[in-house]
Amino acid sequence: MQNQLPETTRVAAYAIMIRDKQILLCRISDRVPESQGKWTLPGGGIEFGEHPDAAVVREVYEETGLTIKTEAIVGIDSFLLDKPNKRHHGIRILYSVSITGGNLRNETLGSTDRAEWFPISEALELPLVELARTTIFRVMGLSEEVL
Repeated sequence: MQNQLPETTRVAAYAIMIRDKQILLCRISDRVPESQGKWTLPGGGIEFGEHPDAAVVREVYEETGLTIKTEAIVGIDSFLLDKPNKRHHGIRILYSVSITGGNLRNETLGSTDRAEWFPISEALELPLVELARTTIFRVMGLSEEVL
């Protein structure tokens, strides 16, 4: 019988935040060494028993200081990742949202360390996690094969 690696699943909720042809992105902090310095969408893991709508609202506030209202689920992303010590399944729910209040600020002592608006047309020049990259392509109405 073959030894099987442990399997984990993480479900997360992310916000696509667009304003004046700009997209809000968050830079991943040194608390996530494998992705440190890359930019991602605001959002993160759903806690046990938490509704995904509430999770994206909470995560956006934690990472950006902004309060939001969810508008619609615009996509669900699923991926498998084989690591040396486990197999991982990530499920990410993408929301369109509207900003209802708050002031933009950076998260401290969290998984991100900076929140910033970028022109959509220039955001692809940043070091991005794959989720942010594919979302920006979708927002721009492009496929990655175009570039």
